[in-house]
Amino acid sequence: MGTTQLETVPEPKYWHLRTVLSEALDSEFTVGEVLPNERELAARFGVARATLRQALEQLELEGRLHRRRGVGTTVAPPRVGVDVGPEGTSWPDAGDDTWQPVDSDLTAPPPAVSTALALPRGLAVHVVRRSRVSHGQPVAAELLYVPETSVPALPPTDNLSGPARARALLRELHHLDLTAQNRSVELGSARADDAKQLDRLPGAPVLVVTTHFTTADRLAALSVATYRADTCRLTFGASGGVEIEEGERVS
Repeated sequence: MGTTQLETVPEPKYWHLRTVLSEALDSEFTVGEVLPNERELAARFGVARATLRQALEQLELEGRLHRRRGVGTTVAPPRVGVDVGPEGTSWPDAGDDTWQPVDSDLTAPPPAVSTALALPRGLAVHVVRRSRVSHGQPVAAELLYVPETSVPALPPTDNLSGPARARALLRELHHLDLTAQNRSVELGSARADDAKQLDRLPGAPVLVVTTHFTTADRLAALSVATYRADTCRLTFGASGGVEIEEGERVS
């Protein structure tokens, strides 16, 4: 691997280095590959290690790199698209390869969820947990809240394992006539449980996507999906719009 000297440019040197490194990631490295150490990279590009660190930190913020103590700096997989457009109305799929069911149980939801579902506080609902993985890396965790009244014919699930119990409830939802599906997105910070599931530190930036599933007469289920902000990008349908509203977070 030869030495590449940076030309004098009006932009900050670390930013130009970030551009050069980004091009190298596209042409020379594969997802999950460990980059050479800082000394080798600084020598290759003819920069101080402090400049190199600034460039690496910027690429990490952009989701191009993962830097972990004891492992090194690795090439991150492409960002996962999070569809927040208005097109399409469908229940979560029990056989979806994108999301993996983890478990389901009957428990009281957070007060904000009870309010959104028009239920008395403390009343138990079905909570389905699902996870989304990309290139072997966790990128999102979802909690789907389903009132018992939405799935009155749900067969007993006590004898089923966690994922099987979750799939049984998801299949039951498909018997309902879904008439509307509305999403909202907000930027937040990973709470302790989110951080553990997403392999991030508490306080790391996350995208919280809340989805309301409505039947003809009521809100039948509510989903709160937490995405790693460094691995995801928002996608909008052709007629999509962005609404800004204030209110209590339902996660």
